Amino acid sequence: MERRNFVKSVGLITAAAYISPMVLGNDQVTVKASGIEGTPSAEFPKLPYAYNALEPYIDARTMEIHYDKHHRAYYTNFMNAIKGTPLEGMTMAAVFASVSKQPDAVRNNGGGYYNHLFFWNNLITGSAGPSPEFSSAITKAFGSVDKLKEAFNTAAKTRFGSGWAWLYLNTEQNLAVGSTPNQDNPLMDSSLVKGTPLLTLDVWEHAYYLKYQNKRADYIDAFWNVVNWEEVNKRYQQALKG
Repeated sequence: MERRNFVKSVGLITAAAYISPMVLGNDQVTVKASGIEGTPSAEFPKLPYAYNALEPYIDARTMEIHYDKHHRAYYTNFMNAIKGTPLEGMTMAAVFASVSKQPDAVRNNGGGYYNHLFFWNNLITGSAGPSPEFSSAITKAFGSVDKLKEAFNTAAKTRFGSGWAWLYLNTEQNLAVGSTPNQDNPLMDSSLVKGTPLLTLDVWEHAYYLKYQNKRADYIDAFWNVVNWEEVNKRYQQALKG
């Protein structure tokens, strides 16, 4: 089913702050960053790196289709779903806080819009790893960084069908790992996994099938080579501040 829908849905968010210029192809561009409090952009935002920037772990063709077809479709469908409604202009956190009362088009496309933005921004090459403070929090919660990876990998591997794996700060302010189906995320009032997202991995087949085919486990293992720990560290500090 997922393979037949390979060139379907996807969407993105932007917010107020700017991040430093990144290379996209051969051009220097300034890309708007967005956090949990962000509202949708009036235009579909650029990917914050070249399609081939994460090779060999994520190939350029998959990145191009994933971003320009799936993500763009989620963005377009979400913007159409909220047009002319009270949701227009609301932050994504506010939309998700009552998403159980919204049509499926809002939940599914809003989730795809937000989750993919979150995913792109937690990917990079050459990241230094968790900060000392975050490493201590990980060790307290899981025993070690390796134990965190093991728990996260299990959540990603055992998510039946399509969905996402998450590292998040739960409502008790503790680090936790879980997964959500389809385009759900921990900010949604309808989600069984609730809290502030810190790190995510897309385990829909369209995210990895061109390179890894049915070997989801290989894709999950490769993911740790391109985790943007600086972004995760920043999200953790923001989450602690509420």
